Amino acid sequence: MNCLHVSLPQPLPKEHGDEQTALNSVFALFALTRDVLKKHGRDAEEFSKIAIVVLNQVIRPFTAKWHKESLDGAFENEDKCNEFREELKKLQLVLGIYTQMLSDMAGVEDLTKLEDI
Repeated sequence: MNCLHVSLPQPLPKEHGDEQTALNSVFALFALTRDVLKKHGRDAEEFSKIAIVVLNQVIRPFTAKWHKESLDGAFENEDKCNEFREELKKLQLVLGIYTQMLSDMAGVEDLTKLEDI
């Protein structure tokens, strides 16, 4: 599995972006991961060990909370939007650690750091 590309949700500067779209982007990681697992099967055994933990223990709590909050109108409230953006930043930091692990495992450069240049 040497052509693995992991895409993290992009930073969401206060003056740009949309909270609902960002939440949808994070949620899309579930489908992307399932696609990788289906496509690579047993060849993705190490990936699956990491990905399943990340999805269930890191991403799912975030998406579950904010899905409910969004249905209750949270993204119409500036304080809730700010809370979402802060929690998204924290999530991205954690996901960055896993991205590095996956990049190392796949033997590819972690290109997510290019955004900071």
